[in-house]
Amino acid sequence: MKFATTTALATLVALGLGTAAQAEIRLGASLSATGPAAFLGDPEAKTVQMMVDEVNAKGGINGEKIKLFLYDDGGDPNKARTFATRLVEDDGVVAIIGGSTTGTTMSIMSVAEDEGIPFVSLGGAIKIIDPVQKYTFKTPHTDRMACEKIFTDMQKQGISKIGMISGTDGFGASMQAQCKDVAGKYDIEILADETYGPQDADMTPQLTKIKDTAGVQAILNPGFGQGPAIVARNVSQLGITVPLYESHGVASDGFIKLAGEKAAEGIRLPGTALLIADILKDGDPQKPGVTAYKADYEGKFDQKVSTFGGYAHDAFLLVTDAIKRAGSTDPDDIRNALESTKGLVGVTGTYTMSPTDHLGLDLSAFRMLEITAGGWKDID
Repeated sequence: MKFATTTALATLVALGLGTAAQAEIRLGASLSATGPAAFLGDPEAKTVQMMVDEVNAKGGINGEKIKLFLYDDGGDPNKARTFATRLVEDDGVVAIIGGSTTGTTMSIMSVAEDEGIPFVSLGGAIKIIDPVQKYTFKTPHTDRMACEKIFTDMQKQGISKIGMISGTDGFGASMQAQCKDVAGKYDIEILADETYGPQDADMTPQLTKIKDTAGVQAILNPGFGQGPAIVARNVSQLGITVPLYESHGVASDGFIKLAGEKAAEGIRLPGTALLIADILKDGDPQKPGVTAYKADYEGKFDQKVSTFGGYAHDAFLLVTDAIKRAGSTDPDDIRNALESTKGLVGVTGTYTMSPTDHLGLDLSAFRMLEITAGGWKDID
């Protein structure tokens, strides 16, 4: 079922200025606004709709209003593929934003690549853009980058031996593999390696094994959704005192609420400037965009802004910037302009893309954060 669309476009005739209807730019989105990944897709859907409304209120892009076709795939890859096909074949969109999860992203990507439609993903896994696909781009940092940011912090703390407990979902499994792949580069030895399923409600057996493993100096939990919150609570319940590191997949105030302030205290994870908007220093190039988006979103929806909505913000920014620079709504022209993006400051980071890099972010876009007293502290 279609989630939402923009209002009908005004015409020049209605304004008494001409006889032709104003052109429209058709953009599509398939997001997980409901279902198990709603904590990702709901703020993403709200953000895209809000930004479309804001652009249209200012006259559109190059004089053309945006018509948004937004579908809720519920986190189901099969629905995501169906909606992606509908966006292209029925709705005639010139670009797609979406893929709240890696699974839905891969389904949309297959359609976008086959149909030659530029697609900006909001999924986290590195396989979305490595190897580079012609029409696929993405805004979140990769899971590999998250591993590298975490291991860099561990090195600073003198940590070299860890236990891992990873989700077996697409995101968790991918990040687990990436962390294993780069651990040696940072002289990190993985002494224990446990997993849990998406529906598991208790991880104490796995965490007890890690606790009983001699030499473990920290625990790393690649995962997203409810699993990491359960891990955090179980770590607290077991009296485990070594540092707990989580992934960027739970970089939100919602995670703190789900885990509980006591269990979340002291957890470290890589996140974005959006989470520390109130303490960004003057002169930080991201501060103007971050504070404006935060104010707009929280003022409109009366809920805290999230990292995940920020991914959608930057995807929309990338697409509309590409359309402006291309001076065209031809999908190939938009694709080419996306690939030539240089120094575009978003709320997630500053994007500079190329034919060999369809993400355009480096580790400097990540902020190493620590949860303190129910809030966030920048520890970089």
